[in-house]
Amino acid sequence: MFVFKAAVVGAGTMGGQIAQTIAAAGIPTVLKDIDDALVQAGLDEARNVTSGQISKLVEKGKLTEEQGQAQIEEVLGRIHGTISYADFGDVDVVIEAVPEKLEIKQAVFVELDAATPGHAILASNTSSLSITEIGEATLRPEKVVGFHYFYPASIMPLIEIVEGEETAAETVGAAVTFAQAIRKQPITCAEVPGFVVNRILNAGISEVWREQEEKKLSIKQIDEGVGAAGVVPIGPYYLVDLLGLDTVLHVAEHLAESYGEERFYVPKGMQRLVGEGKLGAKTGGHGFYSDGEPNIDGDGEPDVAELVELLSLKTFIEACLVLEEGVATHRDIDFGMMAGAGLDPRRGLLPPFMKADVEGLDKILERLEDAAERHGERFTPPTILRRLVAQGRLGQQSGQGFYAYPQPDAEQPAEVVKLETRADGVAIAWLANGQMNSISPQVIEDLGKVWAKVKSSSVHALVIASSNPFLYSAGADIKAFTSMDEAGGEQLIHTAHALFRELGSEGIATIAAVNGLAFGGGCELAMACDVRIAARSALFGQPEIKLGIIPGFGGTQRLPRLVGSNKALEMNLIGDPILADEAFEMGLSNRVVEDHELLDTALSWARKLADQAPLALEQIKRVSAAGDLDEGIEAEKRAFASVFASGDAKEGITAFLGKRAPTWKGQ
Repeated sequence: MFVFKAAVVGAGTMGGQIAQTIAAAGIPTVLKDIDDALVQAGLDEARNVTSGQISKLVEKGKLTEEQGQAQIEEVLGRIHGTISYADFGDVDVVIEAVPEKLEIKQAVFVELDAATPGHAILASNTSSLSITEIGEATLRPEKVVGFHYFYPASIMPLIEIVEGEETAAETVGAAVTFAQAIRKQPITCAEVPGFVVNRILNAGISEVWREQEEKKLSIKQIDEGVGAAGVVPIGPYYLVDLLGLDTVLHVAEHLAESYGEERFYVPKGMQRLVGEGKLGAKTGGHGFYSDGEPNIDGDGEPDVAELVELLSLKTFIEACLVLEEGVATHRDIDFGMMAGAGLDPRRGLLPPFMKADVEGLDKILERLEDAAERHGERFTPPTILRRLVAQGRLGQQSGQGFYAYPQPDAEQPAEVVKLETRADGVAIAWLANGQMNSISPQVIEDLGKVWAKVKSSSVHALVIASSNPFLYSAGADIKAFTSMDEAGGEQLIHTAHALFRELGSEGIATIAAVNGLAFGGGCELAMACDVRIAARSALFGQPEIKLGIIPGFGGTQRLPRLVGSNKALEMNLIGDPILADEAFEMGLSNRVVEDHELLDTALSWARKLADQAPLALEQIKRVSAAGDLDEGIEAEKRAFASVFASGDAKEGITAFLGKRAPTWKGQ
């Protein structure tokens, strides 16, 4: 599904910001509410957000005042305010952002079902309500999905894409693509109360709320102490004031009703303040604080270390329960807590599974057992933790916990690709080229060095994995490629193709362990391997056409051989990502496994293939689907060189680097 026009229903602060995020990505957007004053308020919010964003660019000298003003008007010009559904007849996606009450949302979805075309996706921005029950109000529950923004929507990068019982896989995939198109970072999850981030975040903060009320502690001292402890980005009471006490209370009560008050504590002080209309920043700054002074009784001095311990352990427990229930992968859980709750490793704040791996799972188990003795069953260690510790998977110290960690050989043939030699004729080549793990000229060179080392050793199977826990490879390093001269670029293409060809034709089995996003050159590297094992969080894509170029590392030749010419043509012409399950169904991946089982599965395949007769393995690889791949590769190289030198390619790459939409001229 392609989105050429969108709509937002509910023009409050959130709705206005949601409309702005879509319009800023170049998509015309209808913003609807029940009266003109509300619509205007949403338009004003969109203008304020846009002005703030553009003014920063002007201050940095990236735009002139005139250019900035023109961009503001351009973005706002894409948003059309209305009080009717007259303009909904040709929308492709609608995001509902009305008050968080099921009956109101269901009534809106009845109207949307009648007003929008049959192909349109109907999405709800609900933070906790049932997508299935919302979808039951329509004749197309398969096209109803959760699309949960985090406040403020204009700033927070995360989108939780929530799959109801009837939501089709195609709808989830389209929602992921749309989220990326509007420059947001999506995670997918099953439908449970609180979804992922709110559920985990509330579980941890519940312990702080409980301790404060039971011991009459000073919330100001709690905020100062916990906020400075390096476990959360801001003190818990300050945070709730920013988010809105009514919003947080609604989620807290819903979670307590769903999972029990022992597990999710609802603070009586918050209930009182909401009853008094003191909702935090949205009511002039009166919430847990007024003018910096607490509105909650309590002056006891908190044991900050104990509060931090309770908060951290309970956050981890709930994350494990979300994982054990199959709601989301451990990668999406951690990524959600990073992008939605501010647990950013770049600021020294680690999400729950990464934090546990760093601290040591055996130590976490001991601390939980101690906490369970002191505080009861709600601190019972999760099954997944006990299992990993029993298996000796203790985190970074052992090379594997919730994530896999490189344990490279003492002597390395390269820098940005690390070689780790295992037993039984197996080795791992770890891609380690920065945050995006891009396929740069140095990666090609270093992968060649590692491959040469492997060929001269007793290794019979090589796993190519990512040292980045959140992605495989975001694609080719565009900046590095565009800085090369013509001769250097041509030589690189020849070198890369020769290397990739060897990966799929020599007598050493190659297995790509794809743990996340594998785009462009990253996808082509995976396709060059004999076997592709995909984590459930994996995304595959060939987005080169969006830059005005074509795949340059075999994407036009290997992809048709794997998925068929029709589907390959679609992927290369459209450039949108596909989810792991679809990749498996079409033959792009050999298996889809749970994220935490990826390396084990890849190594298992490697051990099996390493034990096969090497000469037979080599010949099978060489003759299988031989066709005229070499001729095809030569044709691709010629076509790539021609297209890469075009004006459209220069425009596409410039637009990509400048984060703007390209203007194609066909030359």
